[in-house]
Amino acid sequence: MIFYIDPGTGSMLFSIVIGLATALYFVGKTAVIKLKVFFTGGKAIASKNHVPLVIYSEGTRYWNVFKPVLDELEKRSFPTVFYTSSDDDPVFEQNYQFITGEFIGQGNKAFARLNFLEADLCLMTTPGLNVLQLKRSKGVKHYSHILHAVTDATTYRLFGLDYFDSVLLTGDYQKAHLRVLEKERTLSEKELVVVGCTYLDMLEEKVNTLNIVKNEGFTVLVAPSWGENGILSKYGENLLDPLVETGFTIIVRPHPQSKQSEGEVLDRLEKRYAGVKNLKWDYEAENLHSLARADVMISDFSGVIFDYAFLFDRPFLYVNHGFDARPYDSYDIKEEPWMVKVLPEIGYELTPQDFKNIGEIISQTTESEALSRNRIQAKREAWQYIGESGKRVVDYLVSKIENTNAV
Repeated sequence: MIFYIDPGTGSMLFSIVIGLATALYFVGKTAVIKLKVFFTGGKAIASKNHVPLVIYSEGTRYWNVFKPVLDELEKRSFPTVFYTSSDDDPVFEQNYQFITGEFIGQGNKAFARLNFLEADLCLMTTPGLNVLQLKRSKGVKHYSHILHAVTDATTYRLFGLDYFDSVLLTGDYQKAHLRVLEKERTLSEKELVVVGCTYLDMLEEKVNTLNIVKNEGFTVLVAPSWGENGILSKYGENLLDPLVETGFTIIVRPHPQSKQSEGEVLDRLEKRYAGVKNLKWDYEAENLHSLARADVMISDFSGVIFDYAFLFDRPFLYVNHGFDARPYDSYDIKEEPWMVKVLPEIGYELTPQDFKNIGEIISQTTESEALSRNRIQAKREAWQYIGESGKRVVDYLVSKIENTNAV
């Protein structure tokens, strides 16, 4: 007899099993430590597996988030273990002396390793701690989350940041709604620390060294998020057909997750435009070259909107029509998210009815001086301490570890 377990049930079962295994591991370990203390006359023996600081990266696309932090830790000779779920992570190409990189697998294999972690502090971009597979390890004193987008901290899936001890923010505006969620969900207050944006600091350095030679005319970059709310899944050819007809060069850069989550949509669209000379697809790991080549960008609710606007100070259009906020933390906030309020001030909101006039609308958007002024103000609010983020993150991490061990 063959039993079928759907992915949701499988995930729940894995969560239960790993939770029990983790509990048994630390109960057993505690018993062993007590025995050692008894036989050594009351002297506790530190675990050989315990380290001061562990940083976990889901893969290469988060390298720009962590490199400024790792460089600063290396500069201060602070021993750090960097776990990654990419076997080709750039950390392995660095000549760090105090940073130890280790590939720990992907998915459940990585989560199983992290659930048995022993460290003073663990830093990650991964949300959903203690929600499903990724559990808080009893061997970790403090969990810190670093934001990898200059948007609201409530744009994660439900309960994304609820069980972290601290969140490192890009701007002061992100604090208020996290406090609202804590109050509504009767959670303990997290430490909310504004450090700036590591990956934008990193990208700005790269932008200053770029030497982009454009060999095409006016260029439109289509850079959506992924999933059923993303513009490729929701509108596809209804948007791309009129864009192609403008004669502009069109670059379509799907979200890295799209290959896994909406592969059928991409396959259909790639076949449809296979012979179209002015439409190109970009699947490169780095998005900077496409951003630099674009005269204007079209997106949805993706954080890449702000990367483009803040790094290049160029106009963008966005499609938010019919966005379903229910799966996200922002759904539990009565007040509009900062991103929703600021987008109409710094970009042009497209509706499906606008698609037929897309060329004319793009031209009007690129000529707007008001949008340009508002982009500068939004940048000040969302990206604080420009160029200082790596230092500020490490200042916080080292101080927290020292204070934790002093207790």
